[in-house]
Amino acid sequence: QAPLVEHGGGSVQAGGSLRLSCVASEYYSRHCMTWFRQVPGKEREGVASIDSTGFTSVAHSLRGRFSISKDNAKPILYLQMNNLKPEDTAMYYCAASPLPSMATMHDGPFAPSYYNYWGQGTQVTVSS
Repeated sequence: QAPLVEHGGGSVQAGGSLRLSCVASEYYSRHCMTWFRQVPGKEREGVASIDSTGFTSVAHSLRGRFSISKDNAKPILYLQMNNLKPEDTAMYYCAASPLPSMATMHDGPFAPSYYNYWGQGTQVTVSS
């Protein structure tokens, strides 16, 4: 499949907003896609997921600030991040699973083992 390519990272002050995008292909729009983030020395963390039905899930600690959406016509996956905090600083990755629905993910949508296609990542840096 075509690679996943993230865009939109950068440096922002605390309280600011960024919108990340992940350019995918029509194949991925039929599968569950998730944004992950990772800082050096820490495990990859699930941020937000959206599956083929449009059902979404956002990590509990990020609800109210982060949201996920997709445009199947393009197709592009988005991550809207508002009221950013320094602890949001990380490399952000989009990933695609061969599974179409979160309902089939017994370990939840944020288990990296469910994903076999990954982008190269885009860096987000939030300064205080």
